[in-house]
Amino acid sequence: MSIPKSAVDGTPTFGVAWQLTQHISPRDRVRVASTDHNGAVLNEYANTYLCAAEPPTSSWAVNLADEDGRFRLIAFDFDAGQEPARAAHDADGLSERLEHLGIEHVVCASGPTGGRHIWISLAEPATPELVKALSIAVKRAYPSLDRTPLTNPATGCCRPPGAPHRNGGASTVIRGHEWDLASPWVTVSQLVQLIEELHREFPAPGSTQIRPEAGPLPVDPQGHLYLPGPRRALPAGSQEALTTPIDTTQDASTILWKILIGAVASRWHYNDLLPHLTSAPGLEHARTLRGRTNTSARRPRPTRGPQAPENILAAEWRRAVTHVATTPRQTGEDPTFDPRAHQIALHVEAIQDRATASSGRWNTGGGPADRRVLYALCILALQAVQPAIEADIRRLALMAGIGRETARTSLIRLQNDGWITRTAEAEGPHGAHWTIDPHHVIHKDPVQTRSQADTRPEGAGAAHRSYLLTELTHRLYASAHDAFTGNGALSLHLGNVYGNLTTEKTLPQLAQLTGQNLTETLQDLYELHAWQLIQPTPSGWQQTPRSYLDAAATARGTTGRLHTRAVTYLAERILWAWWQQEHQWMTTTGRKQRRTHVNQTALPLGPALAMYPAYPRKSQRGDHRAARAAVKAGALEHLIPTAA
Repeated sequence: MSIPKSAVDGTPTFGVAWQLTQHISPRDRVRVASTDHNGAVLNEYANTYLCAAEPPTSSWAVNLADEDGRFRLIAFDFDAGQEPARAAHDADGLSERLEHLGIEHVVCASGPTGGRHIWISLAEPATPELVKALSIAVKRAYPSLDRTPLTNPATGCCRPPGAPHRNGGASTVIRGHEWDLASPWVTVSQLVQLIEELHREFPAPGSTQIRPEAGPLPVDPQGHLYLPGPRRALPAGSQEALTTPIDTTQDASTILWKILIGAVASRWHYNDLLPHLTSAPGLEHARTLRGRTNTSARRPRPTRGPQAPENILAAEWRRAVTHVATTPRQTGEDPTFDPRAHQIALHVEAIQDRATASSGRWNTGGGPADRRVLYALCILALQAVQPAIEADIRRLALMAGIGRETARTSLIRLQNDGWITRTAEAEGPHGAHWTIDPHHVIHKDPVQTRSQADTRPEGAGAAHRSYLLTELTHRLYASAHDAFTGNGALSLHLGNVYGNLTTEKTLPQLAQLTGQNLTETLQDLYELHAWQLIQPTPSGWQQTPRSYLDAAATARGTTGRLHTRAVTYLAERILWAWWQQEHQWMTTTGRKQRRTHVNQTALPLGPALAMYPAYPRKSQRGDHRAARAAVKAGALEHLIPTAA
């Protein structure tokens, strides 16, 4: 086969790009960009076009999977969004890793907006499950990745090298040669090796919890985040990574991340690490870039701008602090954990897909509240790694940013519609038990039922669970804000639309997620934009900083509502637990331990009955009003951590 020549600047000519497309497309049709009523080209590829025809007149994209849903191409799409430097940084890091593993690839600048594409052509087909696991593993290590093309074998697509961009220019090759994609030799086993290496270096934690009640992370005088606490010495692994010279076979970005994670966990501040920037071998990735032609050599970063060494180190420091603060480390080994995590993740993902497909169910009446409660139940199930969980209405209400009665009625509606089932009534100090698997589709023994032919990489289940847990928690946390709470606030529905924009979305993508038509979705976007809560991007819409939410709550007069509600519910929990302990004391036979008076200090340790003072009484009956006043006055403050 004679290989057509490309333009001198690395951009395939228009005709050459179409010839390449005809060679590498897994299908006989490609997808072409849609246009709006004014003729403007959209970032949507809803229509198809025959490969045997002349080149299309607008931008086109290649399907990654064949007609049978098997992936023949892999395209990692790094979204520039509001941080073009982030996309370039992540693409460089993944490219270094692929080269180290001997995985042939092509890196492209996707167009004028700063995005990056990394292409891999497969010598054998990959299953959608394996490619989904790959996308999750890469997303954990390189956050600017847009997983969408890799998660939908039916419509997942990407513009190939040389294809024109809707805003001008074209996809330009900056590393490798585009015609290498026409002679694939990358194997599935190499993809598995990549996934397992990423799982080892960026392990999925046992749980991922965002704790808004703990408040924002502290900031030093120079504006850098840090974790409070006394500074400790670096862990041995991080210290070794900091001081050991890096050779050309190592991934410099991975070594930098290892150092930063250790420094943050040891309660270092950014200024503790900054003096090492100019000389420490382990910080090489912040100082230099890999060479464009001689990839074994490195070249200095520019001295100014977002790619300057200090700016790279500061950006990676912020990411590391956020990661350590929100991702508890997992200890111990459980051979059943990964298959259990795999099953619950698949089930939760199926629920979310079904909810997305239930057009209109969540947009009117109690629908917006129901959607949040379903999010909360899925989050609890992912945390528990099982479909059945205990969930009282106050806990769900606080997670979802709604009232407890609203949470109660939402549970009833969800059960009536077959989304969940109550498996046990509330009893004593325990809340009701619910399952998100009302039809018992999850296997009882995931280890025994797992197929021997399953080639899913080790750790993929934990990574999938962790990804979903993080995604859903971020989405629910974003929508559960004072700005969307109670009378005078913006609506719960607008809060849900806002929550879906934690990552950049196009108008059609958001319409699909919310179950609305384009006009209704656009009206919601305009209202959120009027409050400066979202902003347009070159490809769609995404949230503005959270400070704008606080400003909207202040303007609407709703600031502090969720905090007040949390304090009220906490007092109610303590009061109920106190009465339950009183009932247990009254029904206990034999000699009873003497208890303190409500105005005396109770023992913070010891038997449960000794932790509570005697319950206030009036005419030999429990005086709940006096008990409520005592809780409000702080009589049981020593029990707040336990009760919470």
